[in-house]
Amino acid sequence: MDEIDRLYRTSDAVALGDHLRAGDVSPGELVEAAVRAIEEMNPRLNAVIHKLYDMARAGAREVQPGRSALAGVPFVLKELASSWTGAPLTNSSRFLKDQVAEGDSEISRRLREAGLLLIGKSNAPENGWSITTEPALYGATLNPWNPGVTAGGSSGGTAAAVASGMIPLGEASDGAGSIRVPASCCGVVGLKPSRGRITLAPFADYWAGCAYFLCNSRTVRDTAAYLDVTGGALPGDPYALAMPSDPYLTLMQRAPKPLRIAVVTTPPDGGPLDPEIRALVETVGKRLQAMGHEVTDHIMALEAGAAWQTYTDMTCVETAGMFDFMETVVGRPVTPEDVEPVTWAIIQRGRQTKATAHAGRIEQVRQMARAVVQDLDPFDLVVTPTLTQPPRPVGFYDMTLTDLDAYNALWADSMFQFPFNMSGQPAISLPLGEAGGLPAGVQLVGRIGDEAGVLAISALLEQEMPWAGRRPPPA
Repeated sequence: MDEIDRLYRTSDAVALGDHLRAGDVSPGELVEAAVRAIEEMNPRLNAVIHKLYDMARAGAREVQPGRSALAGVPFVLKELASSWTGAPLTNSSRFLKDQVAEGDSEISRRLREAGLLLIGKSNAPENGWSITTEPALYGATLNPWNPGVTAGGSSGGTAAAVASGMIPLGEASDGAGSIRVPASCCGVVGLKPSRGRITLAPFADYWAGCAYFLCNSRTVRDTAAYLDVTGGALPGDPYALAMPSDPYLTLMQRAPKPLRIAVVTTPPDGGPLDPEIRALVETVGKRLQAMGHEVTDHIMALEAGAAWQTYTDMTCVETAGMFDFMETVVGRPVTPEDVEPVTWAIIQRGRQTKATAHAGRIEQVRQMARAVVQDLDPFDLVVTPTLTQPPRPVGFYDMTLTDLDAYNALWADSMFQFPFNMSGQPAISLPLGEAGGLPAGVQLVGRIGDEAGVLAISALLEQEMPWAGRRPPPA
C-alpha cells in the first residue's frame, strides 16, 4: 500500500480536508485512492452498487480545497431518495431500475457546493424498509466484521463502506433507525438529526416528519462537519429549526455543563436485552457520572409494541403514495413482479387504508411523539442501547415474507429507534463497545434542536472510550 492509500484509508474526512488545504495531496489523488479501496474491498462486501468514478474525477478537477472542511473528499450517496444529476435513482427496486436523476435534491446541491466528490451510490434495501441491506435487485451487503451477519439497514451499504475504509463518510437516512442501526452493526457513528434541522426538498414532508437524512462516519467531528454543510431548512418548510451561529465543528469542542442524564436499559416493548449490551450501556452511564454528570435510571413510559403497529400502518400509506407517484414517472402501474413481497404487502395495505384512518394514525403518532418528549423532559440527555441484540445473521430480516405483521415483528431488536423518529429528538449511535464479538452501539438522545450538545458529549466519550483503533479484520 502506498503512502496516499494509507493516508486515505486511515484518516477521517476532516483530516483529509486539512491535507488537501495544505497541498499534501490533491483531490484527484484522493479520488484514485478511493477507487482502489472500493475495487479492493467492495467485491467482498457489496456496499457500493453504482460506481461513479468518472463523475468524481471530473469534480476533482474543479473543486477548490478549503471551500468547506470536506471539500475534495470522496463520499457516497445512499441509493434511496437523494438525487444527483446523472446518477441512478432506483430506490433499490426493480420497478425503478432504469431511473436516472434529472436534477439535484437540495441536500445534494449543498454537498456539491461544499465540494464533496460523489464517487458512488451505496446499497440499500428496497424502498429503505428494512434494518438489513439485502435487496433482491442488488444483493446483500455483508458486514465487514463478519460476512455472516447483517451490516444493518437501511443505510447498510454506507456503514459497511465507511467501516471497511472504502470511504471516510457517506450519506445515510433514517425512518425507523436506518442511520443508527447500521452504525451499531458496523461500528461507526450515526446521528439522526432533529426534525426540521435539514430540508427534505424537493419533498416538503415524508412520513409525517419522521424521516431524516445525514450520514455515517468514523468520527464525531466528521458527522459535525457533514451537518455543517447539509443543515438548514428552506423558507416554507413544514418543520424548520434555525442553524446555530457557530459551526457544529466548533460547538462540539465546547465542554458541556453538568447534565441530567437518564440511562434506559428496559426495552420499551418489554423485550429482552442482551447482557453484554446492558453492561455496555451501564458502563457508559458510569463514565458519564465520573465526568460529573447526574445520572439516574429511567424506564420509558411508551408502550412501544402498540406504537410500532400504529407507526408502521401510517407509513404504509406514505409508501403507497410514493409508488402511485412513481407510476407516473415509469409510465405504467407497479405489479407484484416489480417489487419484493413485503413491499407489495405494504403497498396493498396502504392502498386499502381509509383516508380517515390514516389521518387518525398521524394524529396518534404526533400524540405519542409529544408523550415521549414529555416523559424525557426532566433529562438533558438519555442513554439507551442502539440495538437490543448483536447483529443478526444475513437473511434474518426476510423481505420475501408476505405477512407484513410478521415481518414488522422482526424489528423488535430496534425498539429504541423509532420513538425518536416520532419525537423529533436528535439521536446518535456511538461505537462504544462489543457484544458477541461484534460492534455494539450506544445511543445518546438529546433535546430537540440540541445537536451541538449531543455532539459535544459524544466527542468526550470518543476520547474516554476510544474506538479509532478498532477496525474490521482484513479479508
